[in-house]
Amino acid sequence: MIAVLATHPIQYQTPVWRMLAARARAPVKVFYLSRQGLACRRDPGFGRALAWDVDLLGGYEHEFARVREARRQDSYFWLSLAENLPRRMQAEGARVLWIQGWQTLAYWQAAALAHAAGLPVWLRGDTNAMSAGRNLVSRVGRAALFSRVDRFLCVGSGNRDFYLASGAAPSRLASAPHCVDNAIWARRAEALRPERARLREAFGIPPDAFCVAFVGKLLARKRPFDLVDAARALNFRGRGRPVHLLFVGDGELRAQLQAECPEASFTGFLNQSRIAEAYVAADCLALPSEASETWGLVVNEAMASGLPAVVSDSCGCAADLVRPYWSELTHRCGDALGLAKALAAVRTAPPAPLELRAAVARHDPLLTVETVERCYAELLRDPAPKSAYADLPGPHASDPRRA
Repeated sequence: MIAVLATHPIQYQTPVWRMLAARARAPVKVFYLSRQGLACRRDPGFGRALAWDVDLLGGYEHEFARVREARRQDSYFWLSLAENLPRRMQAEGARVLWIQGWQTLAYWQAAALAHAAGLPVWLRGDTNAMSAGRNLVSRVGRAALFSRVDRFLCVGSGNRDFYLASGAAPSRLASAPHCVDNAIWARRAEALRPERARLREAFGIPPDAFCVAFVGKLLARKRPFDLVDAARALNFRGRGRPVHLLFVGDGELRAQLQAECPEASFTGFLNQSRIAEAYVAADCLALPSEASETWGLVVNEAMASGLPAVVSDSCGCAADLVRPYWSELTHRCGDALGLAKALAAVRTAPPAPLELRAAVARHDPLLTVETVERCYAELLRDPAPKSAYADLPGPHASDPRRA
């Protein structure tokens, strides 16, 4: 059995758990640290209480682990284990512990306990070189954690390069692409396509406008005002269809955005069952975020829905989903005029839905599942843990590819 430790049920991860369970080649059980998203609770990023309106628990084995009460409720970092969970996982037949990053104390605890017990550890995070902490404490701490990892599941090229630069042995890396359920998003979009005119009217989008959607939390690190400046620059030039902004989400900047951009449409928070409406109504998605946007799964959703995306070069997904196919649709983070140029490019020559879906098909849950199954089969054949590190890196570790 693969024992997965995750902070809480996440709509992007459950398709992987369900597919693994259904195929039964690599049995999986997920241990959750929190019920966030299941019951209506305040989400600090959205600035409101919410619960997801899709099934996050059906179709795979799971349980909620015993944890100590967090010191703060606005961060997963303080979640910690109240039991030796890896020991119990082993008693239930676990052959490997899979952790989802290192953003919570419980992951560090579990990795240390599993390593001490001889239980191999797999890691699937989405950090890249731009988003990683660069101070000495961060690097030394990651080195300590990474030395206990037997397999790194890489979500994209930036993530893979980060592990290599951190000293991970190339033989211990495996591709497990960041993904959403592409088929579901494609079906939802196709079902809604006949309703496009009605949806645009309901969202307040002028009939002749080129609508650019911003989907996510309205926070400074996502740079929504860059999009406002870019749209105004394009409309000032007066060429092509006028740009109209559709802000889908909520957060601390909503009131300021509404005050400074009254011409835009604001839907507020849309739950999972309704976000496809925005993808169908819009002509383009924009993600101008800073490097803290380690990936940007809304881009996967949009592309699977047939909607092109313009993204900043700081977003993790840019290097895999956009730049290799449409380099003109990326821009330097913080460069509003560069963003305007990218929006003008997609307005003039948008990629076809079939092209978009072909590109995002390289990031499908099945590819991640197949990688996990291969890694699990290898583990069963050769259960003795091997070092995932070529050499334990110091603060100035070099990239092994340059050796």
